[in-house]
Amino acid sequence: MFQILVIDDDYSIQIFLKRMLEKQGYQVITASNGQEGILQALSCPPALIICDWMMPGLNGLEVCNRIKKDPNLSTTFFILLTSLDSVADRVKGLDAGADDFISKPIEQNELQARVRAGLRLHQLNRDIQTQKLLLETELAEAAEYVTSLLPLPISTPVAINYRFIPSRQLGGDCFDYYWLDSDSLAIYLLDTAGHGLRATLPSISVLNLLRSRALKGLDYYQPSHVLTALNDTFQINYQNDKYFTIWYGVYNRISRQLVYASAGHPPAILVSGKSPSTTEIKTLKTPGMPVGMFPEAKYVDGICNVDELSSLYIFSDGVYEITKLDGTLWSLDGLIQLLVSLQHSVDCQLDHVLSYLINLNSKEAFDDDLSILQIKFD
Repeated sequence: MFQILVIDDDYSIQIFLKRMLEKQGYQVITASNGQEGILQALSCPPALIICDWMMPGLNGLEVCNRIKKDPNLSTTFFILLTSLDSVADRVKGLDAGADDFISKPIEQNELQARVRAGLRLHQLNRDIQTQKLLLETELAEAAEYVTSLLPLPISTPVAINYRFIPSRQLGGDCFDYYWLDSDSLAIYLLDTAGHGLRATLPSISVLNLLRSRALKGLDYYQPSHVLTALNDTFQINYQNDKYFTIWYGVYNRISRQLVYASAGHPPAILVSGKSPSTTEIKTLKTPGMPVGMFPEAKYVDGICNVDELSSLYIFSDGVYEITKLDGTLWSLDGLIQLLVSLQHSVDCQLDHVLSYLINLNSKEAFDDDLSILQIKFD
């Protein structure tokens, strides 16, 4: 049974509305002033409120304004009862948050029709809110599942750590690292275009495909071959318009050689040097279109020798495409400068990077997934 709250300082109007609405099968409670009405609404949220505009103390506009600001009363339908009928007055009521008006003197059929319409909208809003909460819960569970698939940090024979912060929506970032044999470590990070499940599912598919080495006959030690195989497998079609960028590398700990290839992905950053005065920066990127865009796309390998005490950073573009407080966009160069400044000055560099990005960001949450891997080779 729907509950209706009547707020009016005129006792006769209270009784009239209460009797008329109870005959229609509604449960009706009453309040004699605005403050009492607000307390009644907060203690037992009604489906609909009928409130007189002109009352001593808090008037109807003030009551409406306070009711509409409370998230627990967001679906409550608010009707202002008024003898004012000018357009300017109606605009004031709408600006205060009123959903409808009933003119005095009250016409019974009009009242019943407006109440029925208001309750239908209340129920619709409740249903929408329930579905929204259900969807948010399911998206949170999906995000937890994606996180559970990510590898654990390792400390030997190389140290790998990461920070992963999904955006408000389920996103398309994913990464993995594992030993192809006792000496060769495969590392990759991919970023699917867009948000939501349609972006997440391809990422998970790639992770499972590479982790299980399900692409038979593929040389997983050759990054360009891996990207070519992925491009052959994940082509855009009429059912799927998603593509992804990826950086994939294989490090041999004996030769200290890193072979890598990228497909439209930001470069990995290798920071080397035993002191700030000898710091060397290498941007590791090869030409290649994002995976899935063109079936004829070609990928090539790059080779890099890794010096002692080097750190490799692999990340998605969400790490540096951040809108700052002044409205400008941060840059990859800014991120590189940050990584270099932290190389010899602090421990737990990723914590400092994350803290810096949070302070840099102009919003409560990041617009895109934020993923960054750090590989310390010694």
